[in-house]
Amino acid sequence: MKLVLCLYFHLLTTVTLGFFIPRHHAASKTKIRETANDYEVQLNPLLSSIKPSKTVEIFSLVKELQAQGQSVTSLCVGEPDFAPPKAVLEAAQKALIDGDTRYTAVTGTASLREAIAADLKNRKGVDYNPNTEIVVANGAKQAVYQGILASVGPGDQVLIPAPYWPSYPEMVRLTGAEPIILPTEAQDGFLLTAQALERALQKHDSVKLLIFCNPSNPTGGVHDEGRIQELVEVLNKYPKVLVMSDEIYERLTYTDAGSCPAFASYLPDRTMTINGFSKAYAMTGFRLGYLAAPAKLAKAVTTLQSQFTSCAGSISQAAGVAALTQVSEEELQEKFTEMKGKRDYVLNRLSQMPHVEVAVPPQGAFYVLPDISHYVTSERDDSNFCVELLQTYKLALVPGSAFGAPGTVRISYATSMEELEVAMNKLDQYLKDLL
Repeated sequence: MKLVLCLYFHLLTTVTLGFFIPRHHAASKTKIRETANDYEVQLNPLLSSIKPSKTVEIFSLVKELQAQGQSVTSLCVGEPDFAPPKAVLEAAQKALIDGDTRYTAVTGTASLREAIAADLKNRKGVDYNPNTEIVVANGAKQAVYQGILASVGPGDQVLIPAPYWPSYPEMVRLTGAEPIILPTEAQDGFLLTAQALERALQKHDSVKLLIFCNPSNPTGGVHDEGRIQELVEVLNKYPKVLVMSDEIYERLTYTDAGSCPAFASYLPDRTMTINGFSKAYAMTGFRLGYLAAPAKLAKAVTTLQSQFTSCAGSISQAAGVAALTQVSEEELQEKFTEMKGKRDYVLNRLSQMPHVEVAVPPQGAFYVLPDISHYVTSERDDSNFCVELLQTYKLALVPGSAFGAPGTVRISYATSMEELEVAMNKLDQYLKDLL
């Protein structure tokens, strides 16, 4: 009898669940799906003030055209065309084989932080405690954002000299702070002057941070020791203003001095130094950078990173140690000499193009920002100029307006000499077509 009852209830349950519940459940799912389709997803209002990266947009379009089988010459991305040094690749391979694939401390491995501190001391003359003042991040870009987020917020203002890296003002807006754009002049090499800095600080009394990129992206301008000292004299009058010194291109300096001074050597207690491995060591895909700062700021950045991404990749960190301890200066200098030759070639070709001006030759990084305002009209701004150039000649450049420098275009010469020759020929022909 018990067996019969069990079979009966099993059959009843099966029939009920198999016929009635699924039909009702399916109808409910349909109703929920229809409701979801009718509902407009609400995004964070903050996003309405954030602009997408123009460089990334153009690079994505380039990749799309290339995927369609079209041949495109691209000078829009700041990425060296040479491979990382052999020692870097071997260190990454060894880390994989040895099983060095676990989480590290949020601030990075002790060996990498010690190597960074030693490098900054030996080359730049600045002292940082590797245990409390250095934070390794997933690329210098992450270090920049975390440094901004740790130091400013709603009601604060951040000074950003223009031309600027497009991510700076957008990152500031993400914190709720207000970016204050400080124009510079082409005849000054787009360098920040002490006079302009003091006027800006007098006018804007809520400034809490100055973002300083040296050498500059997108201009290639280099602030030498004398000019930095002049800026520091002004900043000494405003003790509440911090400095973020983005020195990611500091190994790529073509001045007679052959080096780029560290801002922290003049204002150590108020400076956050940003650097990384993408530009000098061609390790863009490793996504490895760092922030070096006074302990209080470094601790705040560590707290943020612990909630964002935790640590940088262990394989990348092992490669970073090799970059700082095993790659010779001679090997690096060989690549820098090649880069300087590419810069000289581009400057020479631009000088022969009608109505194209480069007031002061760039002294660092791997960018040139020529003035093409002669070709700008009411119907063709620098963005339209770049779109037409890409559509007509399949040459990708970035409009200067994306960097706060309308009427210019940014050229990255971090590519092969063959590619540069093709690019300059295309640009020259396009300009002649516009005359």
